[in-house]
Amino acid sequence: MNILVVGSGGREHAIALAVKKSPLCDTLVCAPGNPGMANLGKCVPVDVADPKAIADLAVAEKIDLAVIGPEIPLVAGVVDEFRRRGLRAFGPTAAAAALEGSKAFSKDIMKKYNVPTAAFETFTDLASAKKFLAEHPAPIVVKASGLAAGKGAIVCMTDKEANDAVEEMLGDKAVFGESGKTVVIEEFMDGEEASIFVVCDGKDYVILSSAQDHKRVFDDDKGPNTGGMGAYSPAPVVTDALLDEVKKTIIEPTLKGMAAEGKPYTGVLYVGIMVTAKGPKVVEYNCRLGDPECQIVLPLYDGDVLALFDAAEKGELAKLGVPKAPKGSSAIVVLASKGYPGSYEKGKVVTGIEEAEKNGAQVLHAGTKMVDGKLVTNGGRVFGVVGHGETLQAALDIAYEAAEKVQFEGKFYRKDIGKKGLARLAKMGK
Repeated sequence: MNILVVGSGGREHAIALAVKKSPLCDTLVCAPGNPGMANLGKCVPVDVADPKAIADLAVAEKIDLAVIGPEIPLVAGVVDEFRRRGLRAFGPTAAAAALEGSKAFSKDIMKKYNVPTAAFETFTDLASAKKFLAEHPAPIVVKASGLAAGKGAIVCMTDKEANDAVEEMLGDKAVFGESGKTVVIEEFMDGEEASIFVVCDGKDYVILSSAQDHKRVFDDDKGPNTGGMGAYSPAPVVTDALLDEVKKTIIEPTLKGMAAEGKPYTGVLYVGIMVTAKGPKVVEYNCRLGDPECQIVLPLYDGDVLALFDAAEKGELAKLGVPKAPKGSSAIVVLASKGYPGSYEKGKVVTGIEEAEKNGAQVLHAGTKMVDGKLVTNGGRVFGVVGHGETLQAALDIAYEAAEKVQFEGKFYRKDIGKKGLARLAKMGK
């Protein structure tokens, strides 16, 4: 098969690596790709927000299956465009991708099909939102309904923070533009977060390994939210019993509900959950693999990732059977540019990747480019350094040892990835 991987970040580098390993993969094309993906296949520039341009590229390259990495093309309808032309793409249609593209839509689906989540209200004008906040004191969560690059959910621990958040979204500043013109305000949920990844074909599903992301920029969950500073998999908080409950109360009602709405869900459904005293509740849905969780979840899948995506796109997941439980653990440490998630400098020369990978780690490119034959930084999150081991501690040791060896000016990373997982494992006597 000729495969197209759409996207340019660490998630897409991980997808390209997994796809390239498959005996089903003949030719790999990445669009637009990155310097790390260029070692795996041909990189072709494309506007990922333009479904027609992506489909045109698929025709030109005789692509048999496109794997869509980021949410932007999915919400924009790239899968619909492929289907209109008789082409194949792994991912949800625009109508189904609204589970991520519109938090207002996703919360309505949860309410209608009795999926446990935080109590919420939706607003489009500032006065009503402020009136609601006056009646519902902090802590509270304010979310931009549309896509906001992982930064549109603001956990407000004071009334001032909550009022500032709605002002920024619905007021004159409109910091999230169109994405923030509808705002969801929901109750604060106390508990531990985890991510569940489900490969769906419209009716059946396969669960990949669970993960726990670290969104705050600094150690001990301090500082502003980011796209993710690191993660580990599997997440010990997701026990077998909890996963059974997630299947029955969240995954199956969601998939049945989407089918009943005439929007059957194919592709990856990312379910962010909060493990509360009353059981698991949905924090949010995403319509694609997480970043950086994808980089650790895919290597733990005991099977052919491309065969899995191919079967899901065809509606044939039932033929694959139930995958075996993952062996061992994976961890990823994100190397970021000084100043991220605020403003940061680009163009810093990178060294040490080969040295870093000598211990078995993988250095995945997230924000890099080649300039005059030199690899330089080109993003806030520059690399994801992945370690695999028999235990979580072993995986973390490999990732951190490698993270020290990759060098660029202004590099920083969190030193406490996996701390919660290790503490929970110790409590469980593992």
